[in-house]
Amino acid sequence: MKIAIGCDHLALGLKNTLCDYLAEQTIVPVEVIDMGVNDSTPVDYPDIAEKVALAVANGDADRGILICGTGIGMSIAANKVPGIRAAQAHDVYSAERARKSNNAQILCLGALVIGPELAKSILAAWLPAEFAGGRSAPKVEKIMQIEARHMHK
Repeated sequence: MKIAIGCDHLALGLKNTLCDYLAEQTIVPVEVIDMGVNDSTPVDYPDIAEKVALAVANGDADRGILICGTGIGMSIAANKVPGIRAAQAHDVYSAERARKSNNAQILCLGALVIGPELAKSILAAWLPAEFAGGRSAPKVEKIMQIEARHMHK
């Protein structure tokens, strides 16, 4: 699985920790595509969110991880890219449900909200989780229909 990961300057430390974790974990074989940032120079998180979301939308990555101070801004920005479902999660259950119920391809985390060990636990739940379909499938389809109706207005 290819995972694009990106962060703003506030989340550089957590991004680097998670890149190391992804390289070492054995839950799911992962190829990490680091889309920045790679130093503490201030950046605007929407620029990074768009890069990662486009990589996922275009098929260059299977999934994405975005990290900023809270995860909220990254989620909002990534969800503006057509076809993307980005979910902010700060607990294991929400991260797993984001995949199983909502088919979210991008996980958004807040470096100022959670610590590195919790972030690793969240990834451990999110990585192997797959969309369950079933009763959730028509709901996700409705989300995509809403997007299609409003995309070019």
